[in-house]
Amino acid sequence: MLRRVVQLLALAVAVTGALLIFVAGMPAGVPALAFGLLVLLAVTFERWRKHSPPEPTGPHWQPTGERFEDPGTGRTVQVHYNPETGERRYHSKEP
Repeated sequence: MLRRVVQLLALAVAVTGALLIFVAGMPAGVPALAFGLLVLLAVTFERWRKHSPPEPTGPHWQPTGERFEDPGTGRTVQVHYNPETGERRYHSKEP
């Protein structure tokens, strides 16, 4: 929801900047157009950039026996630990 609101506001700023440039002939619209397009692109492609960490596979990953329900997804998550690096990963076996 917030993502859509930010996209709509960025689009409104970009359109306002474009109108100032092309209709009114005001160069002051260039920063508004650039800022609006930058925010619109950043918010649109933000989710594409994010990805989950790889599954804990290999001989170094050990299950800790800890399990809990992820409040965001409602899935049961198992904790794995890599003693070499101290890294912990959370893995859900549910689809």
